[in-house]
Amino acid sequence: MQITKEIVEYAADLSRIKLTEAETEKLITELSAVLNYMEILNQLDTENTEPLSHIFEINNIMRKDIVKASCPAEVLLANSPNFEFTVPKTIEEL
Repeated sequence: MQITKEIVEYAADLSRIKLTEAETEKLITELSAVLNYMEILNQLDTENTEPLSHIFEINNIMRKDIVKASCPAEVLLANSPNFEFTVPKTIEEL
């Protein structure tokens, strides 16, 4: 597949970004290099290679959630400058 100016402009439009002419040309070169490298990778023999989800074996190291009592809100907020938290009204009633 050949990367063209139209493809780069289309991708930029979808991404809602504006590119200068120099940036467009640079992206054409860079994206073409990426695709050329993918072609090199496609030539590799992967017939006897099993798919991997990770390079290393991964074990779940997460602990189970344990429900326990926590500190009361009054104690946690005792040193706060304003114990009352208020949010200004943002919607007007009709």
